[in-house]
Amino acid sequence: MALTDNELKALKPQDKTYTVADEKGLYMEILPTGGKAWRYRYWFNGTQEKVSFGKYPALTLKNARRKRDEAANMVAMGVSPAAEKRRSKAAVNEEVKPPTTVAEFGERYFREVVARDWKNVTLPRRYFDKSIVPAIGERPISEVTTAEVREVIWQKKNEGFDAAANQLRGVLKRMFDYAITHGEVATNPVNALPTRDVHRAKARERALSPAEIKVFLTAVGESSMRKQFKIALRLSLLTMVRKSELRLARWEHVDLDKGEWSIPAEHSKTGKPHLVYLSRQAAALFRSLIPLASGSELVLAGRSSLKKPFAHNAINQALKTSMVGEDVPAFTVHDLRRTASTLLHEAGWGSDIVEKALNHNIGGIRGVYNRAAYAPQRREMLQAWADLVDQYLAASPTSASSAAVAVAA
Repeated sequence: MALTDNELKALKPQDKTYTVADEKGLYMEILPTGGKAWRYRYWFNGTQEKVSFGKYPALTLKNARRKRDEAANMVAMGVSPAAEKRRSKAAVNEEVKPPTTVAEFGERYFREVVARDWKNVTLPRRYFDKSIVPAIGERPISEVTTAEVREVIWQKKNEGFDAAANQLRGVLKRMFDYAITHGEVATNPVNALPTRDVHRAKARERALSPAEIKVFLTAVGESSMRKQFKIALRLSLLTMVRKSELRLARWEHVDLDKGEWSIPAEHSKTGKPHLVYLSRQAAALFRSLIPLASGSELVLAGRSSLKKPFAHNAINQALKTSMVGEDVPAFTVHDLRRTASTLLHEAGWGSDIVEKALNHNIGGIRGVYNRAAYAPQRREMLQAWADLVDQYLAASPTSASSAAVAVAA
């Protein structure tokens, strides 16, 4: 039996929701709160469905019946009113939802991919925070063009850091690949910028000669760089460690009484802990850093905060600046490891001992079966290496020798 407006107005709420039928599938649902809502129940493809129309009295009885008739026509045409309403609602939500920005999706990428797959997220995080976000962070990720990502990458190239530009390209490439996976973008704008056009990596063979070591340490000693950097550069040469391992060193891992520095797995490129045996000279350098650390837990704290290490490129820049005007071909901090390896091999030290001191993984069958730590030999070798460096300095002119001594002072 059809309802009337007077009957609708007289409906009172009860303890539980109840319904009152109108006709042809239209009915009123009365909630315990007093709210009244129109519903339409119908059969579609053998299944009973229902769809909501709106609340009474905002939606009048007359208009509710009109909407019922429209819905019935949809059913007759093979369209589900409930499914169509869901599609319309989703479309409206899509229109209202603001586009995802590069900064927003980047955080998702770091949370879901980088944190899971990368042992150390410091480098990609730095590229994202320092280069990507300031340039295109507010841009909708779906609208970023090849020209825009090229500008981000070439900014790093124009600063003279081609290898870093290529690493930055890698972060952008992988992030946009992930965006494709999640339907945020249709194509990857980085694909139009091949790696070969950003940076063509060359196998490095640079190793300093004994004479160049003299020039290097002399130039460092005479430079105006921070004393911590002077000591850090010499420690890099004497201990053969990677720059990142020295940069992250903490006093809790250094035992000067034993002459040992333990590099934990999380600071090691190989993902395994590494023990560095300190020569007398290296231990003295560590001791000279204690007052300079100003109570920091870090051996080499940054200038702006005692809780953070110095910037990633700071020691590179310090080396580059100190060598300006010197008649020595360019080299990097990492080349100091190759220098030590080359000269130690020339001095007759076994390859496995040198490789172990460098914290390299030994490949092949030898790597599988040779688990020897070579602790006594490594300790002896690193002391011999420090003595050899002193000999190089002793052969320098007086001014160079005094400058080199000043590095360790």
